[in-house]
Amino acid sequence: MLNVHTKLESRMRRHQRVRKTVFGLPQRPRLVVFRSNQHIYAQIVDDTAGKTVAAASTLDPECKKGVPRGNNRKAAEAVGQLIAKRALAQDIKTVVFDRGGYLFHGRVKALADAARQGGLIF
Repeated sequence: MLNVHTKLESRMRRHQRVRKTVFGLPQRPRLVVFRSNQHIYAQIVDDTAGKTVAAASTLDPECKKGVPRGNNRKAAEAVGQLIAKRALAQDIKTVVFDRGGYLFHGRVKALADAARQGGLIF
């Protein structure tokens, strides 16, 4: 019998494999990406305290102004710039990137590149 997994199960396996090694510290928190069919979300998480330090998504009013749809690369770039701005306001310059089991391609890559251009180091 074939071992067939759904896309979600495969992504969750990849995500758990990545999370074994990726851990956010107070001096270098974790930048988490979640992608849905209609929106993209980013959070900066301090895993030792279990707190979300900053968050941004295509549902934010700041981001909604410039982007009509939340499920394309342009929207992901806007979220990346917004999360970088909010992180720098919290005096966070370096993060560790958690792609959430998604491939580093398309919207996830656009968000990461925009966050790097915004001033985050990872």
